[in-house]
Amino acid sequence: MLALKLVLVPTFLLLVSLAGRRWGAAVAGWLTGLPLVTGPILFFLSVEQGERFAAQAAAAALSAVLAAVAFALVYAHAAQRRGWLPSLLLALPAWAAVAASLSLLPALPLLALGIALPTLALAPRAFPALSAAAGRRATGAAELAGRMLAGAVLVLAVTVAADALGETWSGLFAMFPVLGTVLAVSTHRSLGAADVAALLRALPTGFYAMVAFCFVLALALPAIGRTGAFALAVAACLAAQAATWRRR
Repeated sequence: MLALKLVLVPTFLLLVSLAGRRWGAAVAGWLTGLPLVTGPILFFLSVEQGERFAAQAAAAALSAVLAAVAFALVYAHAAQRRGWLPSLLLALPAWAAVAASLSLLPALPLLALGIALPTLALAPRAFPALSAAAGRRATGAAELAGRMLAGAVLVLAVTVAADALGETWSGLFAMFPVLGTVLAVSTHRSLGAADVAALLRALPTGFYAMVAFCFVLALALPAIGRTGAFALAVAACLAAQAATWRRR
């Protein structure tokens, strides 16, 4: 299981990075909204902690879309005036503050959906306007390896912490912006403020797939078990992702 944790998410991160190199930062941001980290973490929780635990964690993860969008908004605005480190030091506390507030709420699927959907509907208006067309730059092998290593370290830290924190914080940590952090920093450093804004602006559109995945999983896990629930959740996720292609 440990080997799977260390291999699965870095592989997803590599694929998203390659997609960003081929099609630009906006596509990378859209793809980052997929449950590439959250899905594996919830699966590991369902195996290690049980299906009801994972269902409640999925509901908490659904509400944590608000925290992930807060991270993206703060980073995108800060990046227009500051470097990557100050931007990150502002965005991570924003995520933590919103996550802490969400931890006070019950992990109910419908309540979480009522938080997530308005967040995604309103978020695009709150991002900075793009002052220049986002470009593309070839990402070297060393940079790709660095992204994968950072992803592996971050996801291992999240899953280790989640085991001891209970259902709600496990779900909130499942939505920690692992891919968003790695891609935002690397894009900011290599391409600049316009590209990181394009990356993060596309993130909420991709999060509709995350919402579909977590909502179906939270409802289906207690009812039909792990195999059926994850199959339904993946199908819902892919349908939502396909539906948001034009919006991207």
